Amino acid sequence: MAQDRASRLQAGLSAMGMALTEQQRCRLLAYIDLLHRWNRSYNLTAVRDKDAMIAKHLLDSLALSRWVEGTSVLDMGTGAGLPGIPLAIAMPERHFLLVDSVGKKIRFVNHVRRSLALDNIEPLHTRLESVLPLSPVDTVTARAVADLPQLAAWACPVLKPGGVLLAARGRDVHHCRSLALDGWLEPEVQELAVPDLPAARHLVIMRRSSDVRTK
Repeated sequence: MAQDRASRLQAGLSAMGMALTEQQRCRLLAYIDLLHRWNRSYNLTAVRDKDAMIAKHLLDSLALSRWVEGTSVLDMGTGAGLPGIPLAIAMPERHFLLVDSVGKKIRFVNHVRRSLALDNIEPLHTRLESVLPLSPVDTVTARAVADLPQLAAWACPVLKPGGVLLAARGRDVHHCRSLALDGWLEPEVQELAVPDLPAARHLVIMRRSSDVRTK
């Protein structure tokens, strides 16, 4: 029931130390309603149950929020808007560019933008290697998109010197700590505690060297 999902969302946010307004919480739940409805026809996510979406989509996305920096964020391979849309709802003061190469997914993101009046998101239908924002961004986010060397290669041209790449990952992240890539500082790995999500979740944090220049 809707009330149960609202209570579950509030409990999860409290456990994560996040205080959102009633409007923000309602928008998060409305997003799940839209995703569930579109998923019947367009297969946007493997998660079919709205109750499961609270932890697996909303809370899992919002777990990245404490590491988001600056005012501009690019969500690579956003799919159905994850983690970009939940983060944009929680951070209305930041601008989010949501990028994906699959047309139906960007159409859904555009529908969410209009339906929920999310003026701080900008959907973009293009391949990740072709992303050209008007100016470099402060943060790049990615949730289960490519391996880290490939993701770093895509992120490097669009990220400001000193900017941060946040790559959400599952269990197999130990090798990431020793990853050495030109133009990047040594990665940091944080374990994410996501309420109601027993699966191991980690965040790989990669900072672009401040002594490089964007083209």
